[in-house]
Amino acid sequence: MALEEEFKEYAEKAKSLPPATKDADKLVLYGLFKQSTLGSVNTNRPGMFSPTERAKWDAWKAVEGKSKEEAMTEYIAKVKQLMEGASTAAA
Repeated sequence: MALEEEFKEYAEKAKSLPPATKDADKLVLYGLFKQSTLGSVNTNRPGMFSPTERAKWDAWKAVEGKSKEEAMTEYIAKVKQLMEGASTAAA
């Protein structure tokens, strides 16, 4: 399976992660997804009155410089890790 196809598959799987998934993990996924699809940050950092948007921007900025392929590979690995953790917690 090509990397982009696998990435799209895991992007869909990420939508069904349990609600108990930690915000920090969701932010890591967000940053890797944006880096994979749009590349490095291309907007200004949101102001302090938008803490959610600011956290998302910071997560994206944290992975700046990674190649599209590297970000996709890390995204897939993170979704797999979270899915395994969710199934272990449910057992």
